Amino acid sequence: MSLYDETGARKYLTESERKAFLAAAERVDRQVRTLCMTLAFAGCRLSEALALTADRADLAGGVIVFETLKKRRAGIYRAVPVPPALLEALDLVHGIRELQSRRDKGRGTRLWPWSRMTGWRAVHHVMEDAGLSGPHASPKGLRHGFGVAAVSAGIPLNLVQKWLGHAQLSTTAIYADAVGAEEQDIARRMWG
Repeated sequence: MSLYDETGARKYLTESERKAFLAAAERVDRQVRTLCMTLAFAGCRLSEALALTADRADLAGGVIVFETLKKRRAGIYRAVPVPPALLEALDLVHGIRELQSRRDKGRGTRLWPWSRMTGWRAVHHVMEDAGLSGPHASPKGLRHGFGVAAVSAGIPLNLVQKWLGHAQLSTTAIYADAVGAEEQDIARRMWG
């Protein structure tokens, strides 16, 4: 696994690209915007976001609980801390509090009842509106960008591993291989 494709092109979004993506998401449909925010701020896989149900948004705890869908068995969950603005947007657009007040607590009520392809197309459209193209302009590029941003911010690799739902720390370690401005930020911290 690498942060570069076979031609050497970067597969992750930089901080400025993530900001441009989120700015473009502000100009689209509210449901598309919340999906884009979730991918950018939680580092989840597209399929994990699309499987998210109302009962998995912990408004009081400040986390979203994702089922790790890449594992070979069901029922493996991870809690990812997210910004209050994301939880507020999810509540406003999807009615999280209202759904959680029902008898079933919103279990089984998906926030985005879309296919994976519909979700991918929505994200791709926002990427184009943000002027982003190439291998990094994808839901996976957002996930990789989250990993690079977390490592650049000094988050310990074991926490990044937990948040991303990686089984092996060696998978997470690729984010320590960041370059460009991200690598310079890491080096500046080392130099004092």
